[in-house]
Amino acid sequence: MKIRVQGGLPFVAVTVAYRGRAITLENVVLDTGSARSVFQTDRMAEIDIFPELDDDIIQVQGIGGVEFVYTRQIEGITVGALQITDFVIEIGAMAYGFVFDGILGFDFLQQAQAIIDLNTLELRPAS
Repeated sequence: MKIRVQGGLPFVAVTVAYRGRAITLENVVLDTGSARSVFQTDRMAEIDIFPELDDDIIQVQGIGGVEFVYTRQIEGITVGALQITDFVIEIGAMAYGFVFDGILGFDFLQQAQAIIDLNTLELRPAS
């Protein structure tokens, strides 16, 4: 998968699958400094991921500030040749001052055994 650099940040396309529906998000920041993968609330609503009464709301903090998120186990997440089934994501407003669909975090990169090749600007499996 090619990594696209925009405004000095690396972006990739990510497909999220949930209860038989899927959405491809073209503007997801590739972030090795983010412990978890987080996706924008409105985009997840497009595949019927909504907060539920029994969801725990979690406060997370990063360089972008403080955010309140909830988690959801999804059927799968795909980034180019990398795919993980039964993956847990966080969902939040992501109001950071610029428009993007989510953050692909270290949780996905480590579990998928991803290689980030900055010479060729590619994200690929280790083997």
